[in-house]
Amino acid sequence: MRGAAATTARSAATTCSRSLKEIDAQVPEGLDVHIVMDNYATHKTPRIKAWLARRPHYHVHFTPTSASWINQVERWFAELTRKQIQRGVHTPVRQLEADIRTFIDLHNNNPKPFKWTKSADQILASVKRFCHKAQ
Repeated sequence: MRGAAATTARSAATTCSRSLKEIDAQVPEGLDVHIVMDNYATHKTPRIKAWLARRPHYHVHFTPTSASWINQVERWFAELTRKQIQRGVHTPVRQLEADIRTFIDLHNNNPKPFKWTKSADQILASVKRFCHKAQ
């Protein structure tokens, strides 16, 4: 790598390192930490690899290359909102936290992966229609 690309990669690795250290400082001892990362090269730097290697309680899960994984995360939070949060009145924060934990526990007892229901062609056609409307 040369020039701007190398500088950007170093900067991203520095930001990643800072974030990991901040997480590490806040996680109580004895807990496993699961991190979802995309396939950007930041976590592949020797510094990040060494940091993670010294912490076997850190479990890194990678998203598929070119996947819209953030949509999956947003969809899960939409389910949480629709099925658990919208229906209740949460006066104290601890009541809201309890309802969120209940939802997570129920979800984890019978987890089901989200599945795309549209083909790539259907999604691209939808994007094309949107682009035409926006013009």
